[in-house]
Amino acid sequence: MDSPVLVSACLAGARCRYDGRAATDPAVRDAVDAGHAVPVCPELLGGLATPRRPAETTGDGTAVLDGTARVVDDAGTDVTAEYLAGARRALAVARAVGATRAVLHERSPSCGATRRYDGSFGGRLVPGAGVTAALLSRHGIAVEPAERHAGESG
Repeated sequence: MDSPVLVSACLAGARCRYDGRAATDPAVRDAVDAGHAVPVCPELLGGLATPRRPAETTGDGTAVLDGTARVVDDAGTDVTAEYLAGARRALAVARAVGATRAVLHERSPSCGATRRYDGSFGGRLVPGAGVTAALLSRHGIAVEPAERHAGESG
């Protein structure tokens, strides 16, 4: 049997996004139900609540990992430590289940695989990975956005 795929929990139907909603992708939910995918929410793993204030990165996830960028919510609170802790815990889950691939929710400051918001809270997308996506990639786990996998719904 193939190793399970790590997936963003919100794609599997968990109401864990910052706004308390899910971003359910039926194909991802079906993969979890069939035991082929393991859902994680790095923000919750890092100790943040749902709902929570929206957050954006001041640089891409690699810069956050390297200590040259931060994750800040829209009230100006630095939540970098929580995002880093959640990324490390998501990596630990991936290693524990033997995942070599992750399908993550695009645009998220944690899970965005290829695009993220620019840190201005103005709705502008820029290229770059989120914190968890960057950490998983750094450790050899192939990361892809859900919209390329099975269509993003949310």
